[in-house]
Amino acid sequence: MGPGWRAASAALVGGSVAIFGALRRLALALPQPAAVRSRPGRVWRWRNLLVSFAHSVLAGLWALFSLWHSPELLSDIQDGYSVSGHLLVCFSSGYFIHDTLDIIFNHQSRSSWEYLVHHAMAISAFVSLIVTGRFLVAAVLLLLVEVSNIFLTVRMLLKMSNVPSPALYEANKYINLVMYFAFRLAPQAYLTWYFLRYVEVQGQGAFLTANLLLLDAMILMYFSRLLRSDFFPSLRKGSAGRDVDGEKFLID
Repeated sequence: MGPGWRAASAALVGGSVAIFGALRRLALALPQPAAVRSRPGRVWRWRNLLVSFAHSVLAGLWALFSLWHSPELLSDIQDGYSVSGHLLVCFSSGYFIHDTLDIIFNHQSRSSWEYLVHHAMAISAFVSLIVTGRFLVAAVLLLLVEVSNIFLTVRMLLKMSNVPSPALYEANKYINLVMYFAFRLAPQAYLTWYFLRYVEVQGQGAFLTANLLLLDAMILMYFSRLLRSDFFPSLRKGSAGRDVDGEKFLID
């Protein structure tokens, strides 16, 4: 890609950062549940999750549309290209940059360090895709995870707001588990297999493979937390009485 296209991509990423900044300000103006208002430490977390939810809905549906509209992309994960996929990567890069700044500027780095690691991995990987124009399809497949994140974020919003509807939480719990398998574990497993089998472990390929393997470990860790929290609560350790008001973690 030429310098002009890269400059345009950088402008798109910057525009995305601004969009999520505007969404953050909008989230501040929205009414908050009493359970959130009564504990100041939860206010930032609630607002941050609302912005995360907006990104998940937009990026998840966008990734599905990109693959549905251009299914031939799946036959060329390394060099396949679509304008829609490129715009999606720029859009999500802007979100990860915004969320990183939101965590740091609101002094949540210590409680949300796992997210900072994840965002650093995502930003560096996506920037390499934007610059080289390669492995774009892999990024779109990875962004299918945002479909799962829709229900994961709803789960945490329900827990934080103390909504008196156990049936709603129970229904979302099982939908969340199905979506976790379909849109997080399955695409991740396929891409890991593909990279280890077909991608040369050098240059950008080595960098992306290392990122992918580290992401595998993080996803499995989050999955074990989810299972313990929602399906095997007796196996939870060290969580009783823990104050998580300021933490960003979606698995509590």
